[in-house]
Amino acid sequence: MKTRLLGDSGLSITPVGLGTWALGGAGWAYSWGPQADRESLATMRRAVELGVNWIDTAPAYGVGYAEKVVGRFLKGLPVGKRPLVFTKCGFLCDPADPRKEPRRDLRPETIRRECEASLRRLGVERIDLYQFHWPDELDTPVEYSWEAMIRLRDEGKIAAMGVCNFDIGLLAICARIRPVDSLQTPFSMIRRNAALVEIPWCAEHGTGVLGYSPLQSGLLSGAFSASRMKQLAPDDWRRDAPEFQPPRLERNLALAAALKEVARRHQVQVPAVAVGWAARWPGITGVIVGARTPQQLDDWIPGATLDLSSVDLDTITGAIKDTGAGEGPPSPEDAEEWRWEVEVQE
Repeated sequence: MKTRLLGDSGLSITPVGLGTWALGGAGWAYSWGPQADRESLATMRRAVELGVNWIDTAPAYGVGYAEKVVGRFLKGLPVGKRPLVFTKCGFLCDPADPRKEPRRDLRPETIRRECEASLRRLGVERIDLYQFHWPDELDTPVEYSWEAMIRLRDEGKIAAMGVCNFDIGLLAICARIRPVDSLQTPFSMIRRNAALVEIPWCAEHGTGVLGYSPLQSGLLSGAFSASRMKQLAPDDWRRDAPEFQPPRLERNLALAAALKEVARRHQVQVPAVAVGWAARWPGITGVIVGARTPQQLDDWIPGATLDLSSVDLDTITGAIKDTGAGEGPPSPEDAEEWRWEVEVQE
C-alpha cells in the first residue's frame, strides 16, 4: 500500500487503518457485544501482515480494555515492526457504571491524566497521534484544552495532535493557536455531510482527515439484514441507532445491495467497494475500518488499493440517489455544486 501524509504532521499512513471500537468487548455504553481477545489479536496481526501501518483506539472502548489489548499486541512485536498507534481523550466512561453515557470532558487536568493512563495501557513511551474524542460539554474553553495538548507534545508524550467530531468553528480556534494535524470525522456513503464543510476546510489548512465508519457500522458490509438486527447482542449499541431503524435501514440495505454490481466487476467483496469509495474521496487521508475477525478484515482490505472506474463511480452515485440513503453530497462533483449553491444563497 502506498502511504499518504497526514496533513502537516509528518506522519505517513496507509489509506486504511484498523479501528478497535468493537475490541473493547461487552458491558459498556457503546458496546458491540462480547469479543474474544484471541480474535482481536489475530485481526491486528493480520492487518499488519497485509501492510496496514496504523491502529486507532480510545480509552472509552471498553473502559480502557481495547487499549490494553492493543498494548498486548504491540508488546509481541519488534519495535521496528510496530504500527503507528492513534488514541484519544475526553470521552470518559464511569468505571462504577460503564453503561452510563460517557462524559465529554476536555479539562487540561483530565487530558493529562488520560494521556498518562493510555501510555501505561499501550506500553509505549509516546503516542503517535493523540486526539480529542468529542467536544467538551463542561464549558471548558477549547483554547485551554488545545494548550494542554501542546504541552504534552512539547514534553514528548505525543507526536501529533488532532481532534474528532469538531466543527470548523472549534477547528479554527485551535488552528489559531497551533495547526491541527488531523480531524477524525464520520464518513461513508451514508454519512457524507463532512464533504461540504469540514473536509474542504481541512484541505485549505493542511489538516489531515481520517474518515471513520466507512462501512457504517456494518450496514455497507453486504452481509447485514433486517433479520441480522434481531441477532445482535442485547447490549449492542446498534439496536437503537437511527440508521438501523426503518425507514433508514431499508434504504441503507438497498444501497449495500446495489454495490454488489461493482464488487463483481472487481472480484472483491462489497465492503471493499465501500472502503475504496471513501478512501478515494478528495481530502480524505485515510479511513478507519473496524474488524472483529481476520476474515472481516480480508473482506475490506482490497479497498485500500481498489481502482474504481468512472463507470463504477457513476453506478455508486446513481445508487445513492436512487435509494435516498444517508445525507450529504453523493459525489465530489455534487459537493462542489452544493457548496456553490450555498454560497450563492448567502
